[in-house]
Amino acid sequence: MTDFGKRKLLTLTALAATAALVGCGKKEEPPAPVAEAPASAPAPKPEPLKIAFAYVGPVGDGGWTFAHDNGRKAIEAEFGDKVVTSFVESVPEAADAERVFRDMVGQGNKLIFGTTFGYMEPIQKVAADSKDVKFEHATGYKQGDNVRTYDSRTYEGAYMAGIIAGGMTKSNTLGVVGSIPIPEVIRNINSFTLGAQSVNPKVRTKVVWVNTWYDTGKETEAAQSLINQGADVLFQNTDSSAVLQTAGKNKKLAFGWDSDMTAYAPEAHLASAVINWGPYYIKATKDALEGTWAGGGAVWWGVKEGAIDIVSISDKVPAELKEKVETVKAGLKDGSFVIWKGPIVGQDGKDIVKKDEAADDKFLGGLNVYVKGVDGKVPAGK
Repeated sequence: MTDFGKRKLLTLTALAATAALVGCGKKEEPPAPVAEAPASAPAPKPEPLKIAFAYVGPVGDGGWTFAHDNGRKAIEAEFGDKVVTSFVESVPEAADAERVFRDMVGQGNKLIFGTTFGYMEPIQKVAADSKDVKFEHATGYKQGDNVRTYDSRTYEGAYMAGIIAGGMTKSNTLGVVGSIPIPEVIRNINSFTLGAQSVNPKVRTKVVWVNTWYDTGKETEAAQSLINQGADVLFQNTDSSAVLQTAGKNKKLAFGWDSDMTAYAPEAHLASAVINWGPYYIKATKDALEGTWAGGGAVWWGVKEGAIDIVSISDKVPAELKEKVETVKAGLKDGSFVIWKGPIVGQDGKDIVKKDEAADDKFLGGLNVYVKGVDGKVPAGK
């Protein structure tokens, strides 16, 4: 075979092979896809801040502890899953409080609120052993590297209640059920009396001490004693609604304290001087979450900061008294009105605060005498 014939044969063979491949439908394979890099895992979610509260009374007291628990709930509403809160109620102001605080630390709480004056020493002891835990103490005066104190100017609410009481009394005798004779309570009794005297200089205030914050039986007995002594308008610095309810049963008038107590005895209720702990509790929690919390400080908030108010003023109260209350409230808010501005005299007629002078917080924080118009003596040794 010639070379030409061989080349022709090879060409025909190649064409036949190509035709056979096409007939079988074989196609060129696409290139393999390039594998993508795995997505980075999301950052782990921070653990929530564990916050615990110790309450001196039951949450259902309708007053002091109820107000604090509303503040706890305000934290939950504000920060959601960034926090986990818990509380222990009815913790006595005694050695058992130290055990409760140590248990709260052991459960991993990093922000702890002690909500009554008598927790001061237990908090100091536990805080000294728990430097990584932040402690907030209500109404106390001892601070530390990891302890700060906070309070509300309840005397502002007491003064506004006094305005109403002074205008509503017919006997000119007011009654106060006092809890424990510490400056906080003495200051409130005096401020209530000053408010009443601002509209009715003839009023006298009688006080019965129960030496406890929450005891409905003792509060009831004290309120009845005051009524028996001629008081027709009652005030309190105790934690339950017993005083208001006793007034209602005797067809007398009274106030709610710390929380709105209208529902407990609407026929007797004149108004409620209330505390809103929410603003401060939210601030303290925000500080802890953001790493700006610092111990050693003291905060004292009132009407100006939205921590104190008087609410649910009864329709029984005349318009002119309501207007007087609103004027004082506005003045407390903008600083144009000062409750403890002289001349203010004591029971002996001597100046406690001199004319045109304003008492400072140090004076108010150590007040241990009655103003003129309050009967009796502050219990000795307090």
